[in-house]
Amino acid sequence: MEPALSVIRYNRLFFNILKTNKTLFTGLVFLCLPFLACKQATKPLSATEQAELYQSAVDKLTEVIIYDIFTPPVASRIYAYSNLAAYEAMRNITPTHPSMAGRINGFSAAPAPENGKTYNAPLAGIKAFLTVARSMTFSTQYFDDFEQVVFEKFKHSDLSAAVYEQSLAYGTAVGNHVLAYAKTDHYTPTRGMRYTLKKLPGSWQPTPPSYADAVEPKWGTIRPLVLDSAGLFPVPPHAPYSTDKNSAYRKELTEVYDLSKNLTEEQKRIAWFWDDNALVMEVQGHTMTASKKMTPGGHWLAIGQRLNRAQKYDALQSAQVNLLISVALFDGFIACWNIKYQTHRVRPETVINADMDKNWMPYLQTPAFPEYPSGHSTISAASAAVLSSFFGDNTAFTDSTEYVFGHGVGQFSSFRAAAAEASVSRLYGGIHYRSGCDAGAGLGENIGKKVLERLSSTTGK
Repeated sequence: MEPALSVIRYNRLFFNILKTNKTLFTGLVFLCLPFLACKQATKPLSATEQAELYQSAVDKLTEVIIYDIFTPPVASRIYAYSNLAAYEAMRNITPTHPSMAGRINGFSAAPAPENGKTYNAPLAGIKAFLTVARSMTFSTQYFDDFEQVVFEKFKHSDLSAAVYEQSLAYGTAVGNHVLAYAKTDHYTPTRGMRYTLKKLPGSWQPTPPSYADAVEPKWGTIRPLVLDSAGLFPVPPHAPYSTDKNSAYRKELTEVYDLSKNLTEEQKRIAWFWDDNALVMEVQGHTMTASKKMTPGGHWLAIGQRLNRAQKYDALQSAQVNLLISVALFDGFIACWNIKYQTHRVRPETVINADMDKNWMPYLQTPAFPEYPSGHSTISAASAAVLSSFFGDNTAFTDSTEYVFGHGVGQFSSFRAAAAEASVSRLYGGIHYRSGCDAGAGLGENIGKKVLERLSSTTGK
């Protein structure tokens, strides 16, 4: 290859000769073609760079989920299927990890790569991921510029045109396979289903400021990914509603009220740090505004992303971690919501306002679904079990996931310590009774263990 300056001088000579002797045109064109065809040498993408491109796709999906204001259960479904597609596409090309076919309920093997063709696994995985993510979200325009940038990096690496195109086509095929599977999970029939308020004392009622309808009342009927059924793991029965001041229920209610009146600054910090309310409504006079934030599932997936990067996991390893967290989230919400809409337990705010203090407000805004058990406690314990399996029981980490939303930075000695803090944050926030937090934590631990039992093998088939 000639130095760049020599190429420039040669091209100038060509055009000067062309001006004075056009008969030389044809010969000179052929003479100059090797120089004109020269371009800057391509540079291969390292494993770390390719992993970062996949991880940035997960981050972009979180951004879109926040923008589209998906509820926490629905967000978990989007994460699960998108990461399933990414994982299956990559592991089929690089079969060092097991397929999820036969491990995830009802999931059949994705199309196999064609014999004799070469593929780039991370590129195919990213394409599969985005194929599903685009189909399951609304604001797909936010993927446009992102895709162009990511795919251009692969296109201008050392990949041949054939490998580039084959990888994209294969990723699309796997993404479509996962989308076909997702259509059979009973999600569509639950759209638009509304909750019928119960007339019994102690049953859930809409809460201020928006008095919104109950969120996803039929989510417990969605097909789980690894649980045999939504009711696989029962939780202890909660204390029955009672007006007796000496009853177990009233003692729990009084604990919430008394604690709210004496919250320490540290307890407030913990409650706020783990708020994870996807849509916070603020009322000023006759004006109501909304603030969008990350879901609880998005928060835990972001913690996994941070560890993937810190450990310099490659794209397939990162996809496995993200997939298992996502499955734990998805099945966690299904199991928890199944119980919530069987118990219909009233929120503390409703009873305190009616019987104790009409002007009382919880430190956090009460979400629009029944109390028992705590959803955040469930999915936090499930996620912590998965993360502990990959990174160790006593891995200390820093969590700055929601610093951009004004929630500060947390320091934790382990994933389970973080999950325990997330659980008790609901009590500090005034939106759960202690028993709801404890029951959710126990449920989530069982779900996390089940996910690991079914999916955590690293041996390829």
